[in-house]
Amino acid sequence: MAKQSTISVTCPKCGHVQPEPRGVYSTICKKCRTHIRLEETPEAVPVAKKQKDQAPIEKKQVICFQCGTELEVSAAAESTMCKRCSSHVDLRDYQITATVSKNFRTHGRMVLEEKGYIMNTDSEVGDGVLKGRFIGKIRAVRTLEIYSSATIKGTFTTGCLIIPAGNHFRCPERLQLGGAEIFGELAANISSTGTVRLKATARMFGDIQAKNLVIESGAVFVGEARIGGAPESAPAEKSVAPTPTAAAREAKPKATSSTRTARTSRITKKTITESPAAASGAE
Repeated sequence: MAKQSTISVTCPKCGHVQPEPRGVYSTICKKCRTHIRLEETPEAVPVAKKQKDQAPIEKKQVICFQCGTELEVSAAAESTMCKRCSSHVDLRDYQITATVSKNFRTHGRMVLEEKGYIMNTDSEVGDGVLKGRFIGKIRAVRTLEIYSSATIKGTFTTGCLIIPAGNHFRCPERLQLGGAEIFGELAANISSTGTVRLKATARMFGDIQAKNLVIESGAVFVGEARIGGAPESAPAEKSVAPTPTAAAREAKPKATSSTRTARTSRITKKTITESPAAASGAE
């Protein structure tokens, strides 16, 4: 014979927990003898079970702007506090439709609409979308979308530059990026530490230096590509001979008199060539 299912009942007076049949509506606490009346809610347990079986709350990782500590927060949260330095961390989204002069610090999404104007700013956002006028500096940690209507005077860095299909962007300076996804037209030289993807609708005019390059069928690319090399912004260090130690200097054979004469002649010639004014003054 199957054992009758039970539920756990907690005494409101002493906190004692005891098992009771599922259909019971009142009982006596076995510890303090207090009468306990239960609400007649037979569906209470199944509902609780359903809530327990629900998917866990979606979370995301953010970094404190002040101390750089990694924080785990709910995806729906609008702000949080750093557990290390207790500073406020903004997670909200912003939509700019008017003239604003402000520094934004948020892990959310900032959208600058066509009629919007951000000036004199030094901002850091999670995702950025530029459609209007922008003057200043912006760092988009994840992505930065630039539309044809955007007017940018300043600098920007991003983990991934996105040029949407049907839009174009031109920049005379080399772009330092983490990666790029080009759906529209881009006329600029790119230095990327990640992957540059030219989609089927892309038109790329400029040189690309990246760790990886993916070109889909139908894309147009006019320029030179250097894959896997170090970015030009960080030129390779010149090899410098190490300073010889005292023992090495002693072990090194002495130069002959002819060699010394040749070196002296070259140094003298270089000095005269570089400083003719000094030579004329000596005369």
